Amino acid sequence: MSRPLLVVVPLIFGCIVVTGVRFPSATSAPRGLLLVANKGDQTLGIIDPESGKQVATVAEGGVTGHEVIASPDGRLAYVPIYGNSGVGKPGTDGSNLVVVDIASRKIVGNLNFGHGVRPHCPMFSPKDGLLYVTTELDNAIAAIDPHSMKIVGSIPTGHPESHMLAITHDGQYGYTTNVGSGTVSVLDMEKRKTIDVISVAPVVQRIALSVDDRLAFTSDQTKPQLAVIDTRSHKVRSWIPLPATGYGTAATPDGKWLIIAMPGARQVAVLDLKAMKIARTIDVPAAPQEVLVRPDGNVAYVSCDASQKVAEIRTSDWTVARLIDAGPGVDGLAWARGK
Repeated sequence: MSRPLLVVVPLIFGCIVVTGVRFPSATSAPRGLLLVANKGDQTLGIIDPESGKQVATVAEGGVTGHEVIASPDGRLAYVPIYGNSGVGKPGTDGSNLVVVDIASRKIVGNLNFGHGVRPHCPMFSPKDGLLYVTTELDNAIAAIDPHSMKIVGSIPTGHPESHMLAITHDGQYGYTTNVGSGTVSVLDMEKRKTIDVISVAPVVQRIALSVDDRLAFTSDQTKPQLAVIDTRSHKVRSWIPLPATGYGTAATPDGKWLIIAMPGARQVAVLDLKAMKIARTIDVPAAPQEVLVRPDGNVAYVSCDASQKVAEIRTSDWTVARLIDAGPGVDGLAWARGK
């Protein structure tokens, strides 16, 4: 089959962009869609990973959602409506979560928490199938039945500003970063209780787990260093020096690498998890925030807040394959699997 004419245009950051009738990915994508939270225009963006284009946006109702998760079957997107502020800063206190049907691109559900909680990071548990959402102003995690859209429980974190959540692959434990206190709460998800609180740094932000769940990673927001937490001893095992302050992180499925966004440096760092050293850095557009590794492990997507771009990075050679246009303030990322 003949292919359309392509034009290659050099860009800054040592990247290229390919334009033309068709915009193929540098690495063939599995079936699915990339979901993005566009904070600046209060929309959920839907990106076709094959064409590299944002093909639709869905208005969230006039208040900002920062994060998104797709249902396990890839049909629905869940967007907690956080509000128009940052962690610990004055502003509106979001009090609901909207459900978007990805195919019809319409809001099909809404959960009201009853008061302002600044709901933020949504995660599905592989064990019980419940949707867990950080409710920052309640110092807790809400457990939600995604079918009835009702809150069925709550897990206290013991500290304020529980902003981000990671859940182990067996669904037994959860870990929240409590931003202002610089701590990580260790949660027993089944018993719905906090079993430990780990002191890490003056201020922390996002959190990710290694593929084997033995390590948790969070960045010190006051120094360019990454905390490596032993999830069995509940202690900081080591600190990894970073070229700049880190933010969102994600491990590759093969367990070899941890990808770290560094907003201030306009870079992404790649940590060799065997050597526990930074192997390389990659230039990306301004304010990289969240990192999502595609299920096949071939591509990492990095949302670049101030640039309205998502950087698509090939993990085979750690180069930016292309920049995808998204909405203003692009932040949270999720993969909705196809059928």
